[in-house]
This record gives sequence, structure tokens and C-alpha cells, in this order.
Amino acid sequence: MKLTPSQTVGPFLEIGLLWPDGPFVVPEDTPAAITITGVVFDGAGDPVTDALVETWQAAPDGRFAHPDDPRGAAGPGFRGFGRCPTGPDGSYRIVTLKPGALPSPDGGTEAPHLDVSVFARGLLDRVVTRVYFPDEAQANAADPVLAAIPGPARAATLIAQPDPDPARLRFDIHLQGDQETVFFDV
Repeated sequence: MKLTPSQTVGPFLEIGLLWPDGPFVVPEDTPAAITITGVVFDGAGDPVTDALVETWQAAPDGRFAHPDDPRGAAGPGFRGFGRCPTGPDGSYRIVTLKPGALPSPDGGTEAPHLDVSVFARGLLDRVVTRVYFPDEAQANAADPVLAAIPGPARAATLIAQPDPDPARLRFDIHLQGDQETVFFDV
């Protein structure tokens, strides 16, 4: 049997992966809505202008918008999923609510975070990372996933940067290079 040759995931994202709600996990005028912005960079430090950033997260109460969540699904009106193509400057934005903490498989607690997938030309598969919140220092220090990352500088690539506007955070994604974001083998 012959294997199908591998193909990259882009640059055809514009054709079939965009959707009407796009970057709006919640409407912008939702009370307590936050906006996460950033730029996707390639290994040379140049913006990636044709990437797609997807997020999946729990609701503020730590429940997922999925019927299989063993604690019960998140309340109505919370989708938990966002998808944003990068612009001509490599930028993206996601409008959402800050998620709650999650139970971890070992019985502990995972700090509030967003799961992030990035699709881009040149990648044979998506890359997966997380966005953690800078105002959750104690929860971040106890998070088993962050604790498993060797070195504080590498773990810091997963912490969003605060903005002067408290309803905004910045999370740049570096696909390669000296500032490469930590990605997970999932």
C-alpha cells in the first residue's frame, strides 16, 4: 500500500476554514469581554500573513461548551471557540471571556488558559500551544503543564503580555527562532 504524500496545511485557509463568527467567541459588548491580539512570526522574524489562529477554551466557570464535559456543559450562549486569519501585518485578534481554572488529570488544577492551534503554509500539521494569563501568577506556578516546561524563559512564551487597557492582552506567536513559542505534541 502506498502512503499519501504529506502536504502543508496552507495557503488555502481562505477558501474553506473561515466562518461568520470568526474571532468572536463572545460579542464585543459582552460584560467582562477581553481581546487577545498578537502577531504570528516565522523563523526569520517576519509576520506570517496567511496563517489561521484557532482558540478553544473553557467558560469563566471552568466548563467547556461541549455535552461531554463531565462537570456539565457551559451555559447557553458561550461557544468557547474562535478562529481568526492573520492580516497583511500577520496580526490576529480573539474576543472572549477569561476562562476558569480546570481540573487536571492528576487531580490538581490547571491555571486558566486558552488552547491555541496555528495553521500556516509550510506546516505539515497545525501547531498547538496555550495562552496563560499574566494576572494568575499563583495558578500559573501550580499549573502542571507550565511546570513541565524546562526553564522559566521557555514557559514565559506561553504567558500573554498585559496591555495598558485591562480588557486587552498581547500574545505573539513565534513559529521558530530564538523566541519560539512552546508548542505541544498532541
